[in-house]
Amino acid sequence: MSWKPSGPSNNEKSNNTAQYGFFDLLKKPVEIYVFVDPLCPECWSLEPYLKKLSIEYGRFFTIRPILSGQLTVLNKDKFDKPKKLKDIWEKTANRTGMSCDGDLWLENPISLPWLASIAIKAAELQGKKAGRSFLRKVQESLFLNKKDVSKEEVLMECAKDINLDMDEFQQDLYSNTAKKALQCDLKLTQEMDVEYIPTMVFFNQSEEEGGLKVSGLYPYEIYVKILKQMLQMDPPPAQKPPLEDFIAYYSFVGNKEISVVYDWKPDKTEKEMKKLQLKRMVEKVPVKYGTFYRHVESH
Repeated sequence: MSWKPSGPSNNEKSNNTAQYGFFDLLKKPVEIYVFVDPLCPECWSLEPYLKKLSIEYGRFFTIRPILSGQLTVLNKDKFDKPKKLKDIWEKTANRTGMSCDGDLWLENPISLPWLASIAIKAAELQGKKAGRSFLRKVQESLFLNKKDVSKEEVLMECAKDINLDMDEFQQDLYSNTAKKALQCDLKLTQEMDVEYIPTMVFFNQSEEEGGLKVSGLYPYEIYVKILKQMLQMDPPPAQKPPLEDFIAYYSFVGNKEISVVYDWKPDKTEKEMKKLQLKRMVEKVPVKYGTFYRHVESH
């Protein structure tokens, strides 16, 4: 794939040399801790903004997902009230445009909420990228396909879909290493006083000061503003990739994600995706709210 989401923009040199040399950017000055819970529909709704931020400004930061366990703790009683959880999910989907099917709580409720988080930590042992891909796959299985992601067979399916080493994953799933990694995340959540998810904490690697914390979902511009404040500069966004490259890179995306990344209205997104459907480059996957598209590999 020629395109990568953090590719430098053409005018990088002229705009950034004063503040950041080439080697500064190699080690990426900002780190963003993203506190999430795999079962949280609001965290799922953050996905379009994270994609856009990575595409436009990914050359300046790295993302570190931290599993907060907040939802599991806060909703102990709600897990016994499926109807209530269904309503929360449906409202979130309506408000954010990222589909999540609340019928899961009536048809196939989550039995062991912690297991999905441990599984994500087990996947991370095969690399950061593997961890991120696995988290995404778990969210898709849960919110779109109503699967109980605390069942081992569902987790194994997710691992297989993103080409993890299956033997290694099965071993790590029940290892102390994965449990300890999750404990570290939970400890970090406490230490940073994260009381609401999703929360993003922006750190500048070169500054000694603490990070800047943003709790909840905000318009995209707010995240850009904070990033620029952290960088103490106003870099231009990198050029967006052609739509075909974007779809090929992420392989499965929602209409909301496309609309956010490309600043398109929903009907414009639908029109552009129709063209790709006619070229047989994507297939449409209808979900409860909105639409997702799957990249079709050309043979």
